[in-house]
Amino acid sequence: MSEPQSIEHCIRANLETYFRDLDGTEPTGLYDMLVKLVEKPLLDVVMSQSGQNQSRAAEWLGLNRNTLRKKLLEHDLLK
Repeated sequence: MSEPQSIEHCIRANLETYFRDLDGTEPTGLYDMLVKLVEKPLLDVVMSQSGQNQSRAAEWLGLNRNTLRKKLLEHDLLK
């Protein structure tokens, strides 16, 4: 059985594929795009793993609970 790949490796591989698929077209807003694409599933999984407990999730993420709540609203994840 092979070892699971690190998150960093997966992100790097996907970014290299993304740039290859651009075929020379220059990207714009790459940082914001990537942060939003990573942030939503991160918040969703952490909320699920914490049993929807915002205080616990905020602690795990190293965020203030109000900041977490704001981000959950931004990503339409508040249940």
